[in-house]
Amino acid sequence: MTTSALPIPTAADLEALDERALRACLEAQVEAAWQRCREVHPQLPRPRVWLDLRGKSAGQAHFGRGGLRFNPVLYCENRHPFLREVVPHEMAHWLIQHLEGGPRMRPHGREWQTVMRRLFGLEPRVTHRFDVRHSSPAPYCYRCSCDEHHFTARRHALARRGTRYQCRQCAQTLVYVGRQEAKNLS
Repeated sequence: MTTSALPIPTAADLEALDERALRACLEAQVEAAWQRCREVHPQLPRPRVWLDLRGKSAGQAHFGRGGLRFNPVLYCENRHPFLREVVPHEMAHWLIQHLEGGPRMRPHGREWQTVMRRLFGLEPRVTHRFDVRHSSPAPYCYRCSCDEHHFTARRHALARRGTRYQCRQCAQTLVYVGRQEAKNLS
């Protein structure tokens, strides 16, 4: 299935939106997805919406806070696919969590996949394919025998304190070679 069950503005219309209108569009998309989920679970609580997520994640269903968190940088840079894929992805988590036995279900398990396919008309994908250079810069360069690896400040600090990281390809321990300047990341 390639078409979403939710109405989405065209990519051209989305590109013309300012920050305030873009937020309103996101909230409208969450509302549409929530209404769609209520067709199968009428007692589903309405999630709150935040644009405060940072790093590589595009979205997060945050049950403790009672809502959905989204990454504003990734949303701004990937408007159409974000509304088409990320909002349903997180709303599927929200729905599954509120079903009987939801907290014990696997996050991307059979139930979540069924919601993605049947309710939203989308192929279930666990991760997005967005360029994360601007949302999660990783300026610390490490090397092995086969490649360069770029670490965030957090992972770099852990490595400097003694945590050893190995390349998944060659299994060699990664060695710090220096910090890349911001101009090289964009």
